[in-house]
Amino acid sequence: MPKEGHYVTRTGWLRAAVLGANAGIVSTASLLVGVLAAGMDRPAVLLTGLAGLTAGAFSMAAGEYVSVAAQSDSEAADLERERRALAQDPDYELEELAGGLEARGVAEDLAVEGARQMTDHDALDAHAREELGLSYSAPPEPLRAAVASAAAFAIGAGLPLGAAVLAPQGGAALGMVAAVTLVALALLGAAGALAGGAPVGRAVIRVLLWGGLAMAVTAGVGRIFHMAV
Repeated sequence: MPKEGHYVTRTGWLRAAVLGANAGIVSTASLLVGVLAAGMDRPAVLLTGLAGLTAGAFSMAAGEYVSVAAQSDSEAADLERERRALAQDPDYELEELAGGLEARGVAEDLAVEGARQMTDHDALDAHAREELGLSYSAPPEPLRAAVASAAAFAIGAGLPLGAAVLAPQGGAALGMVAAVTLVALALLGAAGALAGGAPVGRAVIRVLLWGGLAMAVTAGVGRIFHMAV
């Protein structure tokens, strides 16, 4: 019988990758569309896009590092409390573990025996999984999350910035940046949905809606400032 696969095992890295790439595409494209609508010349537009890419990538890295580090600290504190409880009152902890198994539908005698076997195998791991929903064998990795998020952001931001670099002078640049952005968002939404086993159409519509709205708003702001100059 083939091994059963589960999409839930991908949610950690998939969330970071999709979030970073989507943020890179939408924020950089919106920035470029805004300054193009305001009538900035080509060198200023490209400098603005490059600055947005650099600042955004570092911002994503810092935000991801801080949030994952905070999660890691909280989980470590919970595990330490559980470790002390196991050392101070192992009998109570055994009863607590058995009670948790019984509450999930295991017969009382089997719950007690199961809790005893789980405790003999790895008491802390058993309580971490059953009580806290954690696995101390796979702790969060703030640095890896930060690097992955920054890289995904930079790759995503590079798409509309590349369109701005290759676009001809004049009003066509705005349309080209918007078109490349919408295509990139559609592909990202589809790829994320396929990787996570979710409906593709819904994911594509979602990213196109928010990405298009962001560009429309910033283009409107840029147009207002252009007319005011």
